[in-house]
Amino acid sequence: MLREISPEMLKQYKEIYQKGVRVRLIAMNDPYGKLKPGDTGTVDGVDDVGTIHISWDCGSSLGVAYGEDSCEIIDG
Repeated sequence: MLREISPEMLKQYKEIYQKGVRVRLIAMNDPYGKLKPGDTGTVDGVDDVGTIHISWDCGSSLGVAYGEDSCEIIDG
């Protein structure tokens, strides 16, 4: 079950994960997804429930869900 994001944390997410920021997947709690730790992509934005929408380099567009999945910002 997804955790609810606080307004303060949502504001932080939207400031940190701005469009164009490069990220690397750390973990994804999706048994049907094809993404694996280490995959990289570019942030498209953060929605109002805290999901980080990403255009993954492998072609996927699966979002990173707040409280379930994790990613980190990378350089370049």
